[in-house]
Amino acid sequence: MVSLGCPKNLVDSERILTKLRSDGYAMSPDYAGADVVLVNTCGFLDSAKEESLEAIGEAIAENGRVIVTGCMGKEAEVIRARFPNVLAVTGAHQYEEVVGAVHDAAPMPPNAFLNLVPESGLKLTPRHYSYLKISEGCNHRCAFCIIPALRGDLVSRRPDAILREAEKLVEAGTKELLVISQDTSAYGVDIRKQPRMWKGEEIVPHMTDLARELGKIAPWVRLHYVYPYPHVDQVIPLMAEGLILPYLDIPFQHASPSVLRMMKRPANEAKVLERLKNWRAIAPDLTIRSTFVVGFPGETEQDFQYLLDWLDEAQLDRVGAFRFEPVEGAAANDLPGAVPEEVKEERYARIMEKTAAISAAKLQAKIGRTVEVIIDEVGEEGGATGRSQADAPEIDGEVFLRDAGHLNQGDIVMVEIEDADEHDLYGVPLA
Repeated sequence: MVSLGCPKNLVDSERILTKLRSDGYAMSPDYAGADVVLVNTCGFLDSAKEESLEAIGEAIAENGRVIVTGCMGKEAEVIRARFPNVLAVTGAHQYEEVVGAVHDAAPMPPNAFLNLVPESGLKLTPRHYSYLKISEGCNHRCAFCIIPALRGDLVSRRPDAILREAEKLVEAGTKELLVISQDTSAYGVDIRKQPRMWKGEEIVPHMTDLARELGKIAPWVRLHYVYPYPHVDQVIPLMAEGLILPYLDIPFQHASPSVLRMMKRPANEAKVLERLKNWRAIAPDLTIRSTFVVGFPGETEQDFQYLLDWLDEAQLDRVGAFRFEPVEGAAANDLPGAVPEEVKEERYARIMEKTAAISAAKLQAKIGRTVEVIIDEVGEEGGATGRSQADAPEIDGEVFLRDAGHLNQGDIVMVEIEDADEHDLYGVPLA
């Protein structure tokens, strides 16, 4: 399995592998030992599509028997034109079609052992953290995005099914649940009048209710892809109580009202600043991570400077930035005012310099403090690497520990912070 793209794709890959393992198939660690190779593609940006096509090409060159699935499956004709020998092409979260294609390509021997799957399913992440997908699709129609065309409108999972999966993951060793979807804040809007019973209580399909119940199951619960709807205010007290992590991943994308309107996103940046201030008053350790697009069509120097000034006020903890790329099928492609590539590069460098300085100052302020850290890896010479509550895996910073050889992966320990740089912390575990 070659799994590309976002954590939502990773969850799709885990579900496919879980079903295949329950059917008796085993995973190969390399191309040479595989009867068939699955490539789960990303199709969000042109650069991601090219990466997907390169991965398909590598799999064909190394193995020759390839099944393609994922978001780029919507463009089967493009894939087949470049790689006519692929065995099958399916779209995102079409699990049954993928499994059926594997059965056709590599039929199981008649006497296979079938009881090979742990109750929590197969995972592509370390044992101690797991992604928990709560819905598919999205109801937004942002000008730069084709996710609704790839994955459809919002379809929420039943809350009892989500909680049951969370319990199984924790029973299997998960310490940190990373809640994901295309729009976590919108969870349940399609099934709001369909409450479900869970452990003798009625659970309403709503982000706040779900977060509260998940906080009772796992030591750490982290919310991703949260749009700042008004009801997000309700989850902040849960963070102050320690029920879920004081962490929000909010894709603001920009701050200039004119750019937000062109993006077809809510242009209420002033109110957002006020809400950030209120949230931090309730949960002082709250970490806000976000992503921004620079060089969107029509973005002026004034718009970009507005964004930089907004970031000075917002003081976001973790920031990623992307240069705008036209995506086939996106409405933004038809907008006037294309920004030259050299201007995009210059603005990208400026926003990264700005946000790195903010991050460095915030991390410097943590020197001398004691923070809770989950251990991701223990080295052979007494060191260890972990993450604080402010750090999601793969996308945020890390905490590098000395004198930590006695720890194990998945341990949650208190750490004294001794040093910091722009993105990471350094410390020692307390006895």
